[in-house]
Amino acid sequence: MKTGQAVHVGRIRVVVFLASLLPSLGLLAAEAADQQTMQAIMQRLERLEQRMDQGLEQRSGQGADLSPPEVTVPVAEAPLAELIQRLTVLERKLEIASEEAVAKAATTPAVSISEKGLAVKNPETGFDFKLRGTIQFDQRHFYDDDQAQLNDTHLFRRIRPSLEGTLTPFIAYRLTPEFAGDSASIMDAYIDLRFSPAYTLRVGKLKGPVGLERLQSASTLNMVERGFPTELAPNRDIGAQWQGEVLAGRLNYAFGVFNGTPDGRDATTTDSDNNFEWAARLFAEPWRNDASAFSGLGFGVAVSTGDKQGAGNNFLPRYRTPGQNVFFNYRSTVEAVGKHQRISPQLYFYRNAYGVLAEYIRSAQELSSGSTSARQRTLENDAWQLTTSWLLTGENASFRGVDKPNQAFALGNEGWGAFELLARYGELDIDDAAFPLYADPNTAASRARAWGLGLNWYLTSNLKLVFNHTHARFDGGARASKDRPDEKGVFSRVQVAF
Repeated sequence: MKTGQAVHVGRIRVVVFLASLLPSLGLLAAEAADQQTMQAIMQRLERLEQRMDQGLEQRSGQGADLSPPEVTVPVAEAPLAELIQRLTVLERKLEIASEEAVAKAATTPAVSISEKGLAVKNPETGFDFKLRGTIQFDQRHFYDDDQAQLNDTHLFRRIRPSLEGTLTPFIAYRLTPEFAGDSASIMDAYIDLRFSPAYTLRVGKLKGPVGLERLQSASTLNMVERGFPTELAPNRDIGAQWQGEVLAGRLNYAFGVFNGTPDGRDATTTDSDNNFEWAARLFAEPWRNDASAFSGLGFGVAVSTGDKQGAGNNFLPRYRTPGQNVFFNYRSTVEAVGKHQRISPQLYFYRNAYGVLAEYIRSAQELSSGSTSARQRTLENDAWQLTTSWLLTGENASFRGVDKPNQAFALGNEGWGAFELLARYGELDIDDAAFPLYADPNTAASRARAWGLGLNWYLTSNLKLVFNHTHARFDGGARASKDRPDEKGVFSRVQVAF
C-alpha cells in the first residue's frame, strides 16, 4: 500500500475509534450529569486526534503500524474514571513515542547527496565526512606552429577526488590525490586544528599563502590555465601555517614555515637542503558584507623568504607558456646558493556580474654558475596579469566562481545555464643578467607576453564547458638571436565537479 493511502486508512481508523467513544461518553455524561467533565474529555479527545494525525503522518514514511490503539473493554461498559485513566495512558504513550523519535534522530547519522557531493554527519559526535571531486578533460590545438612543433593532444588535466571532514569541531582534515598523468600523486594532505575562525593551525602538504590565482580552486579558474604570476609562485609545499579571519571576516591572514619549493613547483617529500622558507599573506576586504559598491573589493600582499642550496629541478624553476610548454630554464651548471625571496601585491574586485583580478609577483634568487664568487648573482624575475570577466546571464561573479546558474540547462526546458566572457593579458620578464651565463639565449626566451579570450558555459552547478583562445609572443629563445615562434592555441575543457 502506498504511503498516502496508508495514512488515509489510518486516519479513518482513528475517526472510527473516536466516534465509537462518543455515544458511550454521552451515556456516561447523562448518568453523571457532569457537563464540565464531559467538556474536558472532549477537549482531550480533540487534542489526541490532532496528535495521532501528526504521528500517523510522521510514521507513515517509516513503515510503522498505522492502526489506532486496541480497545480491550467496550467503552460503553467502562466507568468514567477508567475512561479518563485510559486516555491519560494513551496520551503518555504518544509522548514517549515522540521523545524516542527525537532521541533517535539526534543519534542517527544523516546522509545527503547533492550537487556538492556526498556528505555524512553524526549529530551526536560531530563527526562528518564529505566526498567531492573534480574531473577535467582537455583538448589542445596549436595552429601556425610549423617552427615550434607543438603537439595537439587530448588529455585528462585533473582527476581529483577529495576526502574531507571533521573528527570534532576542533579537528578537520583533507586528502586529495591526483590520478591524471602517468602516475598517481598526493596534491593536498593536511590537518586543521580549529581553535576559532581567527586561529587555525594547518599542517601537512598545502597551498602556501603566496599567489592570488594559485589560491583559487582548480574548478573555479577563469581560464583553462593559470596566468604568468603563478609560474613564479610556489605551488604546494610541506609545512605548518597559522591562518584565520578577524574583524568579521574583513581581514584574512596566513603565516607559515615550509620546506621551500622552486617557482611554480610542488615540494618534494623531504627537505633536500635542510633550509626552511617563511611565507606570509595579509588580505583585506574592508567592505565585505556591506551594502556598498565596494563590497566585492579585496586587496593584499604576500611575501616569502628562505635559503636554497642545490641544483636541478628540486631547486630551480622552469617557466611555461599558456599552453604549458617550457620557454625558459637555467643551464645545467647553475645552482641555487642562497636567499630566495618573493613579493606579490594582489587584488580582485567583483560587482554583480563583473569581475577583475590583478596580480604581480617578483621572485629573486641568488644563483651561481661556477665556483668563483664572480659567477654568483641575484637574479630577479617578475610577472603580472590582469583578468576581467562578465557573466552574460546575470549571475553574481566572485573569486570562488559561479555557484549556481540562474536557470540550469535541462533538455526540454527553457534554461540554458550561465555564460561568461573573459579576457586576460599578462607578461613574464626574465632578468637580463641571466643571459648568457645562467641561461642559453638560443633556447630560453627573456620575455613572454600573452593575451587570451575565453567563454565559459556553466550548464549546471556540476558541469562546465570552457573555450579559450590564447596568443603568446616571446623575446629571444631561438638560435641566431631570433625570437621563439609565437604560440597560438585553441583550448577546450569539459569539467565535472561536485
